[in-house]
Amino acid sequence: MTVKILRPMGAVGIVASAALALAACSSDPAANNSGAQTSGAATAPTGTAQVACGGKTPLSGEGSTAQKTAMDVFAQQYAKACSGQVVNYNATGSGAGVRQFNAKQVDFGGSDSALSGADVDAAKTRCDGNPAWNLPMVVGPIAIAYKLDGVPSLTLTGELAAKIFNGQIKTWDDPALKAANPGVNLPSKPIQVVSRSDESGTTDNFQHYLAAAGKGAWTQGTGKAFKGGVGNGAAQSNGVASAVRAADGAIGYVESSYVKDGLTAAKIDSGSGAVELTPSNVGKALDAAVFKAPGTNDLAMDLDKIYAANTPGAYPLLLATYEIVCSKGYDAETTKALKAFLTVAATTAQQPIADKGFVPLPQSLQDKVLTAVNAIS
Repeated sequence: MTVKILRPMGAVGIVASAALALAACSSDPAANNSGAQTSGAATAPTGTAQVACGGKTPLSGEGSTAQKTAMDVFAQQYAKACSGQVVNYNATGSGAGVRQFNAKQVDFGGSDSALSGADVDAAKTRCDGNPAWNLPMVVGPIAIAYKLDGVPSLTLTGELAAKIFNGQIKTWDDPALKAANPGVNLPSKPIQVVSRSDESGTTDNFQHYLAAAGKGAWTQGTGKAFKGGVGNGAAQSNGVASAVRAADGAIGYVESSYVKDGLTAAKIDSGSGAVELTPSNVGKALDAAVFKAPGTNDLAMDLDKIYAANTPGAYPLLLATYEIVCSKGYDAETTKALKAFLTVAATTAQQPIADKGFVPLPQSLQDKVLTAVNAIS
């Protein structure tokens, strides 16, 4: 896909090209509206998309820490496409992002789970009586990350993961773990569970996975707060990764980009053999995605069907981070800038985030996102 960017009035048009990967599968507080600046507009084709640069700057967003790395790339690509335009994103966690969006403190929220319950009505009020839409913009695997000396490879089923994170399996040499890992020398060592202490969409997705794939072993429920009742909590994704890294025998759940510096991601066996966490294996799982409100521009995905599936070669434990936006209700300058930013994020910025460990939006999903973005008014 070729992206042609015409700079704002008085500037020279520049043509930039970016290849999109198809089906491969800043943290400043928000500025208030009173200080917003605007710039001239320019409209240019991006295949089936249109980037109309201009409008409010800076845009403000807050929420998911899982998408912070991707959001940095989005902001860079947006500034490259639309000179002078800025996005400030504060990575405080999905729960905080939804609250700040609903309180009209930011222009968009970032959440690892779609709006639900009372937040749906609160968002509608924030949007002047119009529905808010969940737009999946960043897709990434959730890793069950562990640190266990002498164990470079570990396989878990959904049931085993559920029993670890609710305390039914307490030691690494538990017979059920040994049966799933023949030939692996699992030590007689306590399992130290680490969870998110803050409200998190990552936790919500992980607990949905345990409920869907755990064969009844997970009865604690779902939600943004961890309900397993065992182990210790740590704030945000980086905190969980650091806590697991600091203790031999520890295990936690984090986005795949945090699995580094001594951490290892467990393989998942959904019934057809152990599957490694790779972008292509996540892409196989994403191909089965369905939407909770088909035929609308609210693109909340029904991930439970992916979590419960036994698709050979598919890594099922993933999350889709949503940008939560008003379908209507913004002023004209915010609408213009938001649509331009989201268009860049959904198209030319997808390949750069693939290099950071995320999974590019498949073309079919990208098309749906662009249709929704174009409909924001």
